[in-house]
Amino acid sequence: MAIRVKICGITRLQDVHAACAAGADALGFVFYEKSPRNVSVETAAALLRALPPFVQSVGLFVNAEPAFIAAVLKAVPLDMLQFHGDETPADCERHGRPYIKAVRVNQDTDLLKCAADFGSARGLLLDAWVAGVAGGTGERFDWNLIPAELPGPVILSGGLTPDNVAAAVQQVRPWAVDVSSGVEISKGIKDAQKLAQFIAKAKAS
Repeated sequence: MAIRVKICGITRLQDVHAACAAGADALGFVFYEKSPRNVSVETAAALLRALPPFVQSVGLFVNAEPAFIAAVLKAVPLDMLQFHGDETPADCERHGRPYIKAVRVNQDTDLLKCAADFGSARGLLLDAWVAGVAGGTGERFDWNLIPAELPGPVILSGGLTPDNVAAAVQQVRPWAVDVSSGVEISKGIKDAQKLAQFIAKAKAS
C-alpha cells in the first residue's frame, strides 16, 4: 500500500511549492491563534490558490467557534477539516466537510472507543499527548499503544522526522503520516531538503 504524506503547518508560498514538488499528498493549514504556525484567512486563501491538482488542503482547528470555522470556509475552500481539540462528533460533522479527528495518545487513551465515537471521521490522526498543548510538539508516543484491530484509516503523527519515518511506517503500517516540526528550520518555516527526505523515505517504506 502506498503511504500518503501530509505536511502540516504550512505558512509560506515557497513551502507549498517545495512540499508539492517533493510529492506531498496533502498540506495542512493551522487556524489556531495560540499556534506559532497559525495563518490568517487571507494568507491561507493565497496559499491554496498555489496548490497544484490532486494535492488536498486540510484546515486544522482547536475548539473553534462554529461561526469562525464557517467564516474560514467561506473564504478558504478547504478540502478537509482536522479537529485537534475536545470537539464532539456533532461539532465535527456540522460543517458538511470530510473531517479527521486528532487524538492525543498516552497509556490512558482508549483508541477503540475514539474510533467508535468518531465513526463518521475519514480517519483518526494519532499524536503525542503533551499537557496543555494541542499538537505540533515534536514529541512522539509509544506506537505499541495502537491496537492492531483499530478500525479505519490511521494517520500517524507526533515526533516524526526523516530519520524515523521509515521505521514508523514499517511498524505501524498507517494509511498516512503527518509531519510539521520534524521538517522545519524553525516553527512554521519548512526545510526543503528535510521535506524531500521525509517524503521519499515515507513512500519508499
